[in-house]
Amino acid sequence: MRAWRVHSPGTRQARKFEQAREAVPRPGPDELLVRVLVCGVCRTDLHVVEGDLPVHRPDVVPGHEVAGRVVATGAEVLDFREGDRVGIAWLRHTCGVCRYCRQGSENLCVAPEFTGWDADGGYAEYATVPAAYAHRLPDGYSDAELAPLLCAGIIGYRALRRAWLPARGRLGIYGFGASAHLAMQVALAEGATVHVLTRDERARRLALELGAASTGGAAGVPPEPLDSAILFAPAGELVPPALEALDRGGTLAVAGIHLSDIPGLNYRRHLFQEKQLRSVTANTRGDARDFLDFAARHRLHVVTTPYPLDEADRALDDLAADRVHGAAVLVP
Repeated sequence: MRAWRVHSPGTRQARKFEQAREAVPRPGPDELLVRVLVCGVCRTDLHVVEGDLPVHRPDVVPGHEVAGRVVATGAEVLDFREGDRVGIAWLRHTCGVCRYCRQGSENLCVAPEFTGWDADGGYAEYATVPAAYAHRLPDGYSDAELAPLLCAGIIGYRALRRAWLPARGRLGIYGFGASAHLAMQVALAEGATVHVLTRDERARRLALELGAASTGGAAGVPPEPLDSAILFAPAGELVPPALEALDRGGTLAVAGIHLSDIPGLNYRRHLFQEKQLRSVTANTRGDARDFLDFAARHRLHVVTTPYPLDEADRALDDLAADRVHGAAVLVP
């Protein structure tokens, strides 16, 4: 099979990120072997390839938004069979015994494993996944539409819940890429008013097409105070203006796994009146099930830009330069 491996993380000129031919992996006793039909390109993949996230496994295959079909199962697998359509997401394994796992917060597990970081992911023609962490996929979507749901959709859904948006509340979204355009549709379906702030003009047009009440520049001021906000852009300098845009008691959730440094905050301007700043760390399988169930009930408009698997490096470059419309996806 073909697979891309991160031999040496770094910027475009310095990194060693190459495609090679290698043997198809074998599933373990509790695993599925999945033929990759489409793999989404996530900003987390870019952080792994460029070295913003320290490598957990040398020479790892990135990619954790896989829509595929089961081609083989391990001896202990009972819930899946060959031919089933499945999704592989970021969360690959949790210990199940630490205090966080026991209290239902497996996203905070002290010994987790993640697809495309701790284990090989979907920038390949085949991938394995523990059956307990594979996801049934909703009907009514193409493979290209399904792939972004498996991280962009799931993490956007968790970020929306972490933002504590009240019923029919006013939501601000900072940055408008793959995750944001899906989270906004969930918020709109639940009755919210959404204001989008992003530097990309094409993204602003898409936001309006999908139902945003207004759009503006990345550090702009929304036309009304916000009950909640989500920061999707990995830009710490946007935290102060987002906090300042909140109404009393408002909450800002930071959705990314990586964020540039946050400038100094002024307590009265940015945090007083019980405003809250919250992070978002991965997701639970419950989050994934809830979001995929939502996607089955509400037909989401998923905007994708396809790339051949052979052009994974170009897809990452385009993502870094904000040249991707919606979500980039790799198609073997």
